[in-house]
Amino acid sequence: MNETLNQFKDYLKTMRRYDHVLTLLFWDLSTQAPEKGVETRMDAINYFSTEEFRLSTADEYGQMLKKLSEPEQFDTLDEAMQITVKRYLRDYERYKRIPQDFYSSYAEAKTRSERAWEKAKHSADFTEFAPHLEKVISMTKEYVHYMEPDQDPYEVLLDLYEEGIGSATIDCVFDELKEGLLPLLQKIEDSPRPDLSALEGTYDIQSQKEVQDMLLDYIGFDADAGATAESEHPFTTDLCIGDVRVTNHFKEEDPLSAMFSAIHEGGHAIFGQSIDPAYEGTALEQVNMMGLHESQSRFFENILGRRASFWKPIYAKLGELLPQFQKIPQETFCHAINDVHPSLIRTEADEVTYCLHIILRYELEKAIFRDNIPVNDLPQLWNDKMEELLGIRPENDAEGILQDMHWSDGSFGYFPSYLLGSMYDGMFLEALEKEKGSVDTILEEGRIQEITAWLKENIHRYGSRYTSAEVLEHVCGQKLSAQPLLHYFTEKYARLYGFEA
Repeated sequence: MNETLNQFKDYLKTMRRYDHVLTLLFWDLSTQAPEKGVETRMDAINYFSTEEFRLSTADEYGQMLKKLSEPEQFDTLDEAMQITVKRYLRDYERYKRIPQDFYSSYAEAKTRSERAWEKAKHSADFTEFAPHLEKVISMTKEYVHYMEPDQDPYEVLLDLYEEGIGSATIDCVFDELKEGLLPLLQKIEDSPRPDLSALEGTYDIQSQKEVQDMLLDYIGFDADAGATAESEHPFTTDLCIGDVRVTNHFKEEDPLSAMFSAIHEGGHAIFGQSIDPAYEGTALEQVNMMGLHESQSRFFENILGRRASFWKPIYAKLGELLPQFQKIPQETFCHAINDVHPSLIRTEADEVTYCLHIILRYELEKAIFRDNIPVNDLPQLWNDKMEELLGIRPENDAEGILQDMHWSDGSFGYFPSYLLGSMYDGMFLEALEKEKGSVDTILEEGRIQEITAWLKENIHRYGSRYTSAEVLEHVCGQKLSAQPLLHYFTEKYARLYGFEA
């Protein structure tokens, strides 16, 4: 029996317990903590973040990792534990370079920044948030410099979210996509837009929540291994394989927003719930390739959820839960969920123009970290870039730079993963149809669980055993390309809008 391995596993359990507490505190802060309880909750988050960091940089932990990395020990480990030791030793060496006092201050600054962002968004006033963002940017640069002092900070950040896919690759595929998208968008804009006035009105919030539950169940979310709640910005959080939670945000005048947020977050959650239980307690359980994770949420939301065939078996049920839809022809509904036009809010953008929202954020992040753009200049740059890419301009900060929470908690380098995920989806769709036949036929016959099962078998069960690039090679047999996504867009929207592909 390997005594060091047993000690290491016990140590990981302790670290996971701290992570469990932290995740629950963040969940509570984002979903139901009363305003007067926020300071206490933030203090607890700061404490447990600091303690978790202390455990992850302790000499005892490092000694176990180094001992298990020695060939005579390493060769006796199973594959999951070998990957765990390699990844955690890399992370240990990175985090060991970060002073504990700095880490504690950084954690506190990010928590306060998130709260400031939420208030600033409600008041549509960037000046309330600017000092916090400036501090988070400065501390993020310092944080990354501690981790990898000899590397470009933004490259390190990109790697934290999508290992092995740096800015050179992203620049190439984003340019390839933009080159194909712009003429397609012009064709769509030159086509008549459908009359969607039938969807105007107010929709009961409680009924929308019932629709959410119906959709989650339909696509394969396990309610016995998850939970739902409300938050300002929909998100998914993984406590463990048996407890993956989703949130949503409901608007009386826009039921489509909550429907597609439910499908999107449900895709994330199904991934988390479907990881092989044998990986629990190892690095493979934690999927840090955000592009891969986003590919699964966006596959359910867009590749499946925005097809007429997805709704055919359940449209009558939607009408039972939200009676207004009994008077809305399914064809009108399907035009509404595929209505392509430039819009201000990323999370509500159609799947085509969404790509440009991400390119905007990526280009601004490079400006922040490589050109050191002053924080106070960012709203103007944001608005200018939106006008350049989408032809529209925000009227206030809530419609512009304050619409996303990601920068408030230091998640720079995350945004590109959304668009990378969409590109993966174009490739996964080709592979799925090659093996299973027409997706439309499967969906029309109400067999969506067969698609969910295919995703689980080919992607989900492996957790983070493979990098995203390795998953593409394994499932699709090719390297990353924007062409399959462009082919999907062109074929779909030529058919919907009646122009020649």
